[in-house]
Amino acid sequence: MTIRKKKTQISVYLDPDVMTMLADYAARRSHSQSLVAEAAIASFLSPDAADRREAALGKRLDQIDRRMARMERDTGIAIETLAVFIRFWLATTPALAEPAAQAARAKAGQRYDAFVTALGRRLAKGPRLRQEIPDDVSIDAGGGAAP
Repeated sequence: MTIRKKKTQISVYLDPDVMTMLADYAARRSHSQSLVAEAAIASFLSPDAADRREAALGKRLDQIDRRMARMERDTGIAIETLAVFIRFWLATTPALAEPAAQAARAKAGQRYDAFVTALGRRLAKGPRLRQEIPDDVSIDAGGGAAP
């Protein structure tokens, strides 16, 4: 048979916003406010609380680092894609004579609108180009595929 020690009652003053958060948290977890407050105080006073906060901060920083690495990779893919397209376009598109160039400029607005519409559809329903490229493909700063 275990003997339970009687708990000591204390009075504390809480900011109304903190009290609301306490009540909401306790209700969501189906625990008493007293139990939640006791656990929070115990956690705050725990000798390893600083270590746990540091570990949580380290975990968040690692997540941010991974997201930044993905953003850097995606930006590299976008830049290389644009560079390859421009090289290909310049290599395969002959210069037009002036009458044909005027007609091409007149048609350019319509073609651009069609491009923007197609891009909008692609972005709305995916998959994204970056999702089609394996994660282990890295973009090096000096190289790039030529057409």
